[in-house]
Amino acid sequence: MGNPKAFINIPRKDAGYRPINERIYDFGEVEQTLNREDRKLQASRCMDCGIPFCHWGCPLGNKMPEWQDLIYKGQWKEAVENLHETNNFPDFTGRICPAPCEKSCVLALHDAPVTIRENEAAVTEVAFIEGMIKARPPKTRTGKKVAVIGSGPAGLAAAQQLNRKGHHVTIFEKDNGFGGLLRYGIPNFKLNKNIIDRRLAQLEEEGIEFKPNTEVGKDVSGKEIMKNFDAVCLAVGAGHPRDIQPEGRDLKGIYFAMDFLSQQNQLIMGETVADEDIISAKDKHILVIGGGDTGSDCVGTSIRQGAVKVTQIEILPQPPVGKNPETPWPFYPTILKTSSSHQEGCVRKWALNTKQFVGVKGQLTEVIVEEVEWSKDESGRMNMKPTGKTDTIKADLVFLALGFIHPVHEGLLTELGVNFDGRGNVAIDKENKSNVAKVYAAGDAAMGASLVVRAIASGRKVAEDIHKSL
Repeated sequence: MGNPKAFINIPRKDAGYRPINERIYDFGEVEQTLNREDRKLQASRCMDCGIPFCHWGCPLGNKMPEWQDLIYKGQWKEAVENLHETNNFPDFTGRICPAPCEKSCVLALHDAPVTIRENEAAVTEVAFIEGMIKARPPKTRTGKKVAVIGSGPAGLAAAQQLNRKGHHVTIFEKDNGFGGLLRYGIPNFKLNKNIIDRRLAQLEEEGIEFKPNTEVGKDVSGKEIMKNFDAVCLAVGAGHPRDIQPEGRDLKGIYFAMDFLSQQNQLIMGETVADEDIISAKDKHILVIGGGDTGSDCVGTSIRQGAVKVTQIEILPQPPVGKNPETPWPFYPTILKTSSSHQEGCVRKWALNTKQFVGVKGQLTEVIVEEVEWSKDESGRMNMKPTGKTDTIKADLVFLALGFIHPVHEGLLTELGVNFDGRGNVAIDKENKSNVAKVYAAGDAAMGASLVVRAIASGRKVAEDIHKSL
């Protein structure tokens, strides 16, 4: 710790967002960056705590105090090398991770944690700009072949780790582009796809083989994959969306959030989308059902497309603002989160249950919702009670942002004959093995929809287990 009093003398300084009246007209990244000197000052605020709760809070086990100190000292190369010891893609997590490390930072007790996430993105950018990040192909090959099915963060992390051990790795991806939900789910205003492309170029240079537009279980049989590879890593994600079935669910104008978000990303990338399939929020009243990050992404995308009004509803009650005694430090707090998209203009409502979709001539026109009340029983379980109070929300389009239940079972998983756990995810043991010999599972496919940082951690662990087996 180069400056033991920095946390006292230097206030937290966020990079902030681009002006609202500028950013809502494009899909460029919303978040700004600080200059190097500011970034060094922010890194100096790290106290190098005796018990680094930031390290405890990070699913990857990033060594925050070490690389904060290296940034403060201007040792950018050493800092990014330290980060890469535990995290394959700090340029991803530095943009889209909700930063459990910051929530558990000791300075969070005073609402001014170290800007760990922003520092992470910044040090990786410096490293790329100055050529510090280079391909690291293995010096020797083992002759073993591994198939990684799915190219999201878990699949990419597993592939890179296995390849660096000398195994021949092939990534199979059903879509045209690689990156999974990083590419097709997260809007460009949060993650520019060039960030993914430069990593893919690195992985390709390291010797990983990429197979796009190849859905295993359809274009290539699972049997063929099992025959040609020594190990198989299932990193297919949790692609089965949660649905609701109120009256009128079959009306036109109701879409799953990911259909909307992925299509916008396809259009930006220049991929072909049939005119009749385009979902446009322009000049429409939008209702987003679901209060999480995916719902927020639908809000921001709708605003950029020119929506007249955007409303977001959540069935749960509004979380506390600022502090929540039920989730005290250093645990991740359940508090009201206001995203950059919310700041751009959105009506937010809580404790509303969707009762009915109403339309004219098969086209959605409005949604009837009912207020609900929540209480806790003796075991701490939340119970919902309808109040009978209803409201009508004008809506030309509805986006269902209700999360994902489990991976898609039909096709590959059924063909392979893997077992599923009680939640419908691929059942695995402590070594990430499924019940089928030489078949492993990583990321959301095994643990359900979760954070990018957890997916990368899972991919790294699976790679370690596969390598030990091989």
